[in-house]
Amino acid sequence: MNLRILKIVVLFIFIVQISFAQRGIKWTSDGNAYTQVTQGNIVKTDPKTGASTTLIKKEQLTPPGGKALVPQSYTFSNDNSSLLIFTNTAKVWRYRTKGDYWVLDMDNNKLTQIGKSRPAQTLMFAKFSPDGAKVAYVSEHNLYLEDINSGMVKKLTTDGTRKLINGTFDWVYEEEFGCRDGFRWSPDGSKIAFWQVDANKIRDYYMLNTTDSNYSKVIPVEYPKVGEAPSPVKIGVIDVSSGATRWMAIEGDPQQHYLPRMEWSGSNELIVQQLDRKQQESKLMYCNTTDGSAHTFWAENDEAWVDLNASDPSGWNWVNNKQDFIWVSEKDGWRHIYKISRDGKTETLLTKGNFDIDEIKCIDEVHNYIYFTASPANATQLYLYRVRIENKTGLLEKVKSIAQKSKDELELVSAENLKGTHNYNISPHGKFATHSFSNYNTPTVDEWISLPDNKPLSTTGSITSKIKTDNENDVEYLQITTEDNVTLDAWINKPANFNPAKKYPVVMFVYGEPASSTVQDSYGAHTNFLYDGDMRADGYIQVSIDNRGTPMLKSAKWRKSIYRKIGSINIRDLAMGMKKLLADRSYFDKDRVAVWGWSGGGTSTLNLMFQYPDIFKTGISIASVTNQLNYDNIYQERYMGLPQENREDFVKGSPIYFAKNLVGNLLYIHGTGDDNVHYSNAEQLLNELIKYNKQFQFMPYPNRTHGISEGEGTGKHLSTLYSTYLRQHCLPGAK
Repeated sequence: MNLRILKIVVLFIFIVQISFAQRGIKWTSDGNAYTQVTQGNIVKTDPKTGASTTLIKKEQLTPPGGKALVPQSYTFSNDNSSLLIFTNTAKVWRYRTKGDYWVLDMDNNKLTQIGKSRPAQTLMFAKFSPDGAKVAYVSEHNLYLEDINSGMVKKLTTDGTRKLINGTFDWVYEEEFGCRDGFRWSPDGSKIAFWQVDANKIRDYYMLNTTDSNYSKVIPVEYPKVGEAPSPVKIGVIDVSSGATRWMAIEGDPQQHYLPRMEWSGSNELIVQQLDRKQQESKLMYCNTTDGSAHTFWAENDEAWVDLNASDPSGWNWVNNKQDFIWVSEKDGWRHIYKISRDGKTETLLTKGNFDIDEIKCIDEVHNYIYFTASPANATQLYLYRVRIENKTGLLEKVKSIAQKSKDELELVSAENLKGTHNYNISPHGKFATHSFSNYNTPTVDEWISLPDNKPLSTTGSITSKIKTDNENDVEYLQITTEDNVTLDAWINKPANFNPAKKYPVVMFVYGEPASSTVQDSYGAHTNFLYDGDMRADGYIQVSIDNRGTPMLKSAKWRKSIYRKIGSINIRDLAMGMKKLLADRSYFDKDRVAVWGWSGGGTSTLNLMFQYPDIFKTGISIASVTNQLNYDNIYQERYMGLPQENREDFVKGSPIYFAKNLVGNLLYIHGTGDDNVHYSNAEQLLNELIKYNKQFQFMPYPNRTHGISEGEGTGKHLSTLYSTYLRQHCLPGAK
């Protein structure tokens, strides 16, 4: 349930924010241009002039006697003489991270397949050596090195199996830490550092494929449930020349710690982040790759959890010739940017004040800026700010023009009059950026801008010249203060031809857990993508409320108030928010209140139906965790602690504990091939409902995963099922 990699519902909500200009572009290393695949060609474009040149033609990507390669991604060598192409891809869990690789020598137009002796679609994370002469890659849990010119292949690890994983990660590291690429070239190309995950003691969850043959096929997934010790992970460094491996002597029991981040910090040194099992202590350490010694130089602690705060935990933000690095921490109660000296002895808070930063977008040392997104005044919105790396005051101040700003102020970059959600893709060195904007009634528009002056590159292509308002929407963003004196953000999407003198059915969309929030001021965030039809035209009021514990930019206290309270504090907030709306809004029909959600939102739906049956009359729950003891250890132990210590919190936060209270109409949906939230959740819930003679409707989708998207006709069927049930049990239209 990791929103950094996105569950299907959350992905849909936010996909509308991604502008066309931001899709599929790869900045050049100097930040002066970008490349992208256009009609099979790789084209280079100058964002300032818009002039494009074809770098590589489709014909150059066509092997002799074969079809043109379709790149999913590509990488240039450091000297730009060669191109590494990733194609013919296949999924590993959530992402298409395995496939085939080819190298194009652009000087002699030679196309060479890498790893052609390996089984097709098994190569992962191939990377050029710094000199561009070799490629390292993972295949079937082992690391390989291949000389491009000679084709000679060296197997760097030999012990890899499904349970002993070299150079990549197991299911839970990928899902909850975003870790996928598990090796790094040293700066001089003489060594490769890599992770090794030992999942031999992790029990398998067995999924059954009963659709593809007359006999069922067992699909094992190494999956550590909450309460089970993590897979031991260690870091090795391979000498490319000799093939010898040196293991880093990192302190602490590897079965009680995690190693989510590792990068080279020198030619013979790694920097590594270590988390304890409960993720309450984060240590940064240096590892000497010559002798394997390690020492901690900086640490932070939290009574709840230390937020990893990285959707892709790769790279390290060094500044000042690697004398300092940039780090994000919540140590003072807010998510802030710090500059930390290399020895860890000096730390400087760059973004002072009672506000949270969202994400660092670019570090521009040339102009001494760090660009980041934040929204100090309204947590439902998002804007671009910047602060000087050598910040003296750290004051948060919204100013209207560059000329008015002193060198030490924290500056608002986004246009102050454009209220809503701003997204940016900034080039290296902060020269150019794509900028997209939307809000609840403004469809996404985008532009190219120059930095640091923040000017559109084209007057006709600017956002202000293209912006259009959707006057068909009737969305209200508001704050609700509940009887518990908790103030919650919410939105209400009213039906077409709304008449406040009438009563309308209410459909609440929920998520409710630490992985995501649902109340964002962006276009389409209030659209029900599952509904087959027009909910506004059918006379539904749509509502979403953001409870305590979600990752909104409202302080660490807000986010971490849910610690050991998933299933209680979040559910009460949602219920009390709806109770307040029902009391204040006479046009809300108390007899027609429905709630629905997916994944964590499905869990919240069940808890709301079972714990507050007097409020919620109809529920549609999809792919939910019905028993918190069923989910993985990294997620659950981060937010709930260890069941060995506080098992009651897990039990009383789980929907099955309250299933006997079901009164209303329930539709439960789950894919039998869900590797994330296992199908056993469904059958355990069904048993509990059957035990108490609770009537409900259940729809299993055979061999579908967490997103329930596989198979011909699945999307249409799911939409029809959802919509039909809602119309039957929460009647549409005004009364």
